[in-house]
Amino acid sequence: MQFSANQIAQLTNGTVEGNGDVMVSTIAKIEEGQPGAISFLANPKYTHYIYETKSSIVLVKDDFVPEKPISATLIKVADPYATVAQLLQMVAQMTEPQYSGIEQPSYIAEGVELPDDVYVGAFAYIGRGAKIGRGVKIFPQAYIGDNVVIGDNSIIKPGVKIYHNCRIGKRCIIHGGAVIGADGFGFAPVNNQYNKIPQIGNVELDDDVEIGANTCIDRATMGSTRIGKGVKLDNLIQVAHNVEIGENTVMAAQVGIAGSTKIGARCMVAGQVGFAGHITVGDDNQIGAQSGIPNSVGSGLRLMGYPAIEARDFARNIVYIKNIPKMQERISALEKGK
Repeated sequence: MQFSANQIAQLTNGTVEGNGDVMVSTIAKIEEGQPGAISFLANPKYTHYIYETKSSIVLVKDDFVPEKPISATLIKVADPYATVAQLLQMVAQMTEPQYSGIEQPSYIAEGVELPDDVYVGAFAYIGRGAKIGRGVKIFPQAYIGDNVVIGDNSIIKPGVKIYHNCRIGKRCIIHGGAVIGADGFGFAPVNNQYNKIPQIGNVELDDDVEIGANTCIDRATMGSTRIGKGVKLDNLIQVAHNVEIGENTVMAAQVGIAGSTKIGARCMVAGQVGFAGHITVGDDNQIGAQSGIPNSVGSGLRLMGYPAIEARDFARNIVYIKNIPKMQERISALEKGK
């Protein structure tokens, strides 16, 4: 499939600068550009590549002004990153294999009704009382426990395990190896041993949630562990029992959230951040990689470090720490001068 710069500009509400008839048939990173490819420039750190890239077309922000000649045709858009995501979605829809029907061997419990447009892959298991929406795709070796509800057009990738009584919203994507609804980590210390506390709650994912590979979301002790609408969780994240994550919050890999913590809406959480249990984190926070959040925090903050503090204060402290050896040398010199 080939598209011209003019066609892409029309699809993306962009403005062409250069040869509008140039054709592309693939997408490439700007530093790996080649003739016939379209690339994008969203991060200023990569600006120098635009003057040497071999890509035929580059998506740039609408206020971009080149400092020297560029061989590629430019398409100016409001948000290059969002625009390339839009193009990738279009390509995926046109090129990805389409799955349908019920493959064998698979197990579907008696009484479970499946819409005509559902896909169930080989060796998948669907338990008693499960309710599966229209357009759902359940890939091979997935486990859907008793009384699980999966909303319309959700995608359950290979090897996903969804335990009993959990509820998945519409248009969710759960990637391979993720476990939804395993027991929360609840034990009562009695006579120098730990007695298991039954975890009788469930997990509820709202609409448009995406869960990364091998991420685990534990069922609640009582009630529900809740993941809000539009939340995106990366791979290898641990969400403990009774946690609540607000809508449109995103988290990178290896985040760990202890039990009963509530995280607000529209937060951006970088990799390996740790949240203590039974705390509340407000809305619209940005939390830097490897930060530790031991106590409740408000909203609209940029936090970093352990314990996490305002990002500017953290950066200033790092400068002080780097200067400690020099300060020690000066102190030693002063002491010797005595």
